[in-house]
Amino acid sequence: MRVAVLGAGYAGLTLARKLEQTLPDSVSLVVVDEEPEHLVQHELHRVVRRPSLADEITVDLDAVLDCEVRQAAVTDVSPDEGTATLDGAETLSYDVGAVCLGARTAFYDLPGVREHATPLKRLADAHDIRERFLELGDGDRVVVGGAGLSGVQVAGELAEMASDSDSEVLLLEQEDAVAPSFPASFQSAVHDALVDAGVTVKTGTGVAGADADTIALEDGSDLAMDQFVWTGGIEGSPALDADRPVVRADLRLGESTFAVGDAARVVDRDGEA
Repeated sequence: MRVAVLGAGYAGLTLARKLEQTLPDSVSLVVVDEEPEHLVQHELHRVVRRPSLADEITVDLDAVLDCEVRQAAVTDVSPDEGTATLDGAETLSYDVGAVCLGARTAFYDLPGVREHATPLKRLADAHDIRERFLELGDGDRVVVGGAGLSGVQVAGELAEMASDSDSEVLLLEQEDAVAPSFPASFQSAVHDALVDAGVTVKTGTGVAGADADTIALEDGSDLAMDQFVWTGGIEGSPALDADRPVVRADLRLGESTFAVGDAARVVDRDGEA
């Protein structure tokens, strides 16, 4: 019998370590991830200001797992058939599978945003944001699009870096408050902390597109910028057609395939999240 864990983010690594402790020796466990290391995602923003932290927020999968670890991109999953396609070619069959592929940055087909903005999902993104920021001159503007948790965090790091210059850090949020999925008291505290740190915060301001030096806003106006960081939302893995499928409390995607973590949206019997 083979159990496959597809993805070694928070959900996948936690599940794999638990399965190593509980599965009998007769069961084969394989973990598949396109990277050889687990990234502590919620600490990624800190690398923008302190790149030396990169080594502290990555964990070698072979060092923490005793099972088979495959480095490959999961490019397709067939939940009912119990198969996954690796690197667009190889088929991995399993008896029980857990899809833990997480989520990626969503650009919502906004013209030019994918081409002209840097997301914050990988170490390379954090390094790129830092390098671009250090190239800015006095009076230049970096815009962070999206004031969810990642946007708030990276805006704060950039504000610390900008404290010795005249560069402006501008945080845009489409909703009426920063950290829109959090309680009002938290939103207020975060807003005040950002302003105190020197961040210019604009809520109720949606992005409609971008080019090399301008962001088009939903109200029809244009905003000049010198650097653009995009943290405006997430979507599912390409292996699931960029969808985050709805699952019930049993997390089933198929007869023997389950979705764990950000790969899916869990709803109750009434369809409510």
